[in-house]
Amino acid sequence: MTRPPALIIVSGPPGAGKTTLAHALADALGWPALCRDEIKERMVATASAPADELNLKTLEVFFRRMGELVHAGTDLVAEAAFQDRLWRPNLGPFTGRADLRVIRCVVDPVVARLRITRRAAREPARAAHADEELLQRIERGERPIDSWVPIALDLPCLHVDTTADWRPPLSRIIDFVRADRPVTPPPEAQA
Repeated sequence: MTRPPALIIVSGPPGAGKTTLAHALADALGWPALCRDEIKERMVATASAPADELNLKTLEVFFRRMGELVHAGTDLVAEAAFQDRLWRPNLGPFTGRADLRVIRCVVDPVVARLRITRRAAREPARAAHADEELLQRIERGERPIDSWVPIALDLPCLHVDTTADWRPPLSRIIDFVRADRPVTPPPEAQA
């Protein structure tokens, strides 16, 4: 009997600490982490495409790489601030091929704004993203952090509040990832 590869999706609004959590979780499990923003930052360094075109290309690369790793049987932590409209159709092909679980990061919007402001100032690679535009929207009274739409698939989901620390702590997040992993019989036993 074999287990399908685990595909752990770390999602949440901008500034929710997704990348930090995804890397900590992947390191603790000994798995690779696939982070959308890191892919885009590397692509910006070598591309001359317009931002909209680059966003689409990044989306394609992110899900193609996810598919390659799952097809190879690799357990994986994948992270992005995609909302439901992008996650749901792109996760469909993984249903039945992977043990899909969602970790939804939630954060106080004021803390998220501070994080976005800090990283935009400290990390030159963040210029690849629309952090300044996002901050302008917040200043205009729009609520992009509050209005972020979570993944609407019937999957095991754990909410992690990242406002001050991780609640629940990393040990409990790992328990969620490892709990009740399905086992599938080998192909010859299914015949």
